[in-house]
Amino acid sequence: MPLSPTLLAAIPLAIWIYLFLARGNFWRVREDDTQPEPLASWPRVVAVVPARNEAKTIAQTVGALCKQDYPGEFSIVVVDDHSEDGTAAVARKAAEESGTPRRIAIHTAADLPPGWTGKLWALHEGIQAGSYSSLDFFWFTDADVVHAPDTLKRLVFRAENDSLDLVSLMVLLQAKTFPERLLIPPFLYFFLMLYPPRWIADPNATTAGAAGGCILLRRNVLAPIGGIASIRGEVIDDCALARAVKSRGGKIWMGLTRASVSLRSYGSFAEIRDMIARTAFTQLHYSLVLLIATLVGLFATYLLAWILFFAYAGEAWPLVDTAIALMTATFLVTVRFYNLSTAWALTLPVAAVFYGYATCLSAMRYWLGRGGQWKGRAQALRRN
Repeated sequence: MPLSPTLLAAIPLAIWIYLFLARGNFWRVREDDTQPEPLASWPRVVAVVPARNEAKTIAQTVGALCKQDYPGEFSIVVVDDHSEDGTAAVARKAAEESGTPRRIAIHTAADLPPGWTGKLWALHEGIQAGSYSSLDFFWFTDADVVHAPDTLKRLVFRAENDSLDLVSLMVLLQAKTFPERLLIPPFLYFFLMLYPPRWIADPNATTAGAAGGCILLRRNVLAPIGGIASIRGEVIDDCALARAVKSRGGKIWMGLTRASVSLRSYGSFAEIRDMIARTAFTQLHYSLVLLIATLVGLFATYLLAWILFFAYAGEAWPLVDTAIALMTATFLVTVRFYNLSTAWALTLPVAAVFYGYATCLSAMRYWLGRGGQWKGRAQALRRN
């Protein structure tokens, strides 16, 4: 016997009541407003920038790092991960033009060993590139991110003030093209739903997450977790690092910022599709069961209420309308974070369908031996 519209409507309503009230208030998107105060002694920091075929952006990244208004000792190592577009040469030129060339080192990574993902090997190489016995923090930042001048100061102050071992900021992603406006705000929304910042910061919660574009890590926590080698094969490397630190009793925190901006743009749906597909099936632990459950969950959460709204006009409307209102209102906070029109808040179901499609594609690529595609490498090889 088929379920009545009222019983069907209760499913998405129950989901949205849970998400609204009991999922760590993930939807309350707030920009980090840390105001650094003077410290008795500012720690020594080394920024490690893994770079593979980033000639278009590396100069801006290096330039922004050189302009950091940081009172302590600070240096930068750019790790060229076998780029084919002259990334290293562009980075050297940017270093020479920075006015502080001695602060910057360009290191060429050794050949990628089996079992390592490219970014983690580059980070490992950067860590090994110098003598850091007196170092306090590593700052891992991507080669396509431009940081505000006070970013490092804010990161270090928060880490020192709150006794944190890992501090991370999710930088502002581009939302200029139509595909970006439709799909990038949902990317942030879904990420925060999976990794609510409040739960990340809670030492009693198992949730651990970070944003790989900007991570400040205490040097002395690396050895206890086994160094970068302990997560060498992870495709979702940022969250794996946060999980390794937190599982050892480390304190972690993740926030959001508009002041640091990703330079990577997505001019087509295919580019965003591939970005999602790179890690989507990894997030599901390469499980067919979890894939099916995810697709069912996407349907029940984002589509069912709208289907009932149009298919059964007038029936169960209080339940359906409440579910849709909660969905739209929570997503609207993210839409406003990106300074987009309120109308974009109604597009979340469309984005959910696209993300479901990209997740299926991620699974297909994994089964075909082409999982985790990034910069010409398949990093999520099928396990036999």
